[in-house]
Amino acid sequence: MCTDNWEKSRKKKCIISATVLLFLFSLIWHMNYFSSSRWPLQYPFSCTLNRYSRIDDTNSSQSNLQQEGTFQSNNPSNASRLDHLQEVKLQRMIYDKPNAFVPQRTDVAMITPWFAPIVWNGSYNIDILNEQFHQKGVRIGITVFAIKKYVVFIKTFIETAEQFFMVGHKVNYYVFTDRPTEVPSLPLKEGRRLVVLEVPSYQRWQEVSMRRMEMIRNYSRQLFINEVDYLACVDVDMRFSDEVGVEILSDVFGTLHPGFYGSSRQHFTYERRPQSEAFIPADEGDFYYAGGFFGGRVEEVYKLTNVCHNAMMTDKGKSIEAIWHDESYLNKYFLYHKPTKILSPEYLWDNGFGTRDFLKRRRFVAVPKNHNEIRNKRSYENKTF
Repeated sequence: MCTDNWEKSRKKKCIISATVLLFLFSLIWHMNYFSSSRWPLQYPFSCTLNRYSRIDDTNSSQSNLQQEGTFQSNNPSNASRLDHLQEVKLQRMIYDKPNAFVPQRTDVAMITPWFAPIVWNGSYNIDILNEQFHQKGVRIGITVFAIKKYVVFIKTFIETAEQFFMVGHKVNYYVFTDRPTEVPSLPLKEGRRLVVLEVPSYQRWQEVSMRRMEMIRNYSRQLFINEVDYLACVDVDMRFSDEVGVEILSDVFGTLHPGFYGSSRQHFTYERRPQSEAFIPADEGDFYYAGGFFGGRVEEVYKLTNVCHNAMMTDKGKSIEAIWHDESYLNKYFLYHKPTKILSPEYLWDNGFGTRDFLKRRRFVAVPKNHNEIRNKRSYENKTF
């Protein structure tokens, strides 16, 4: 009888012990479950909240946000670039209503396959664009190279630019020259200034042409990035003959070469030697871009010129000189880094090509040159363009 009572008591103790162990196990499991990443904010203890709010040690503002549960917008330490965004709001303006069903031009292509606009006369409203860019307070730089004999073109270039280039906007003229004392002092409108940058001279004109990429790259990093928002890089032996304004501005833009705007790929004078860094195969190519007019935001121009210069130096190490020098590397760059805007031949024309029906305006045209006259500096300076 005593043995039966003892056995029953032992079994009861075992059952109680097992029940207690099961309860403790269940409690521990639930605690671990609710402290897991599935429930980071429901667990009541602050130590768990701190553990899972520390997502990234480098992002202290996000860590503070999760730890505190609210964002204190009046706390300077929580400042964001979004708090300083500039509002660009147009004033009341009167203009014709745009028609979504009627194209602005039907005689020319207005857009590329990658949705970059091609800028032609009649494709934009300059009053709207001016209002937008004035509110942004943009500063535009324009670079030209006046090496050796080409210094004689500076006067005509700047005088016509003052009349037609970015009228009403802040402009810096950056003149690269090996003859700084020969750069004329010219009257400029308010908000515009001339900056003369002395650079080395080179014996061969091909070397001068290719070194432009290097110099623009270096000064973009050292100077331009601190002074202007956009850069236009153009040839100096040109004259403005019609308005060139903020309609050209974009992240990175190129210009259709007036000699190849309607040509097939096979007729483009790309660099065709596979050994060259400027090589473009015969079955590739969008347009042929002119080396005499390209640009964009300073950051993008820096990237463009850096890539082109490095490619040139690689070719130089292989004793290769691309067929059209810096223009060849520019075309290779634009093939694989598509421009966000393209300027039509209106923006780079040579009157030697005659007249064309599609050409409504000639904005930036080549100055007629006789190379023998250019070498005779005195007679060329007296020439009227």
